[in-house]
Amino acid sequence: MSTERSQKAEEIMHHTRVLLTSGGYNSFSYADLAERVQIRKSSIHHHFPGKANLVQAVVSDYRHQARAGMAATSQHFAGDVLGEINSYVNFWATCIKENNSPFCICVMLAVELPVLPKEVAQEVSAHFSDLTDWLTDVLVRGEKNGVFSLRESAATEAKSLMATVHGAIISARAFNNADVFLQIVEPVIGRLVKAP
Repeated sequence: MSTERSQKAEEIMHHTRVLLTSGGYNSFSYADLAERVQIRKSSIHHHFPGKANLVQAVVSDYRHQARAGMAATSQHFAGDVLGEINSYVNFWATCIKENNSPFCICVMLAVELPVLPKEVAQEVSAHFSDLTDWLTDVLVRGEKNGVFSLRESAATEAKSLMATVHGAIISARAFNNADVFLQIVEPVIGRLVKAP
């Protein structure tokens, strides 16, 4: 899915992702980007005709990276469904603690979904569908192997787990405390695990 882009386009996308992570779609303009990237606004328009094109490209790349990460996690933990879930959770715990990507850009953008350009909104919604599908698959395999005991359908449990993780990311930011993330998420995972 990744498209060949110039180094400058990649730099613009990198800074856009940082700005999206910290404040969402409406928190920045091409003028802000031009200052960060040290180019004229017209040069940004050369690479990305409009802000919607730029953010759609950033979210599309984010989705591609996330899908690749999910596939790699499943391959790495083949047969260890709890390892897959913990890896997903630990990815965010590490990002929050190290402050290298403390927020999911799609969570930030989901808050603005009603006012986002259609093409951006579709990419954001598709990310949540990708993640739900992957978590559902992991939970289905885990229930089949006797690792998980699900109270609801796997799809419902997957959405609940995803919402818990994303809510915990927000809570860690709200309390300015990285430890809050795992304090919220670990008990929820514990309830999914089948009692011995």
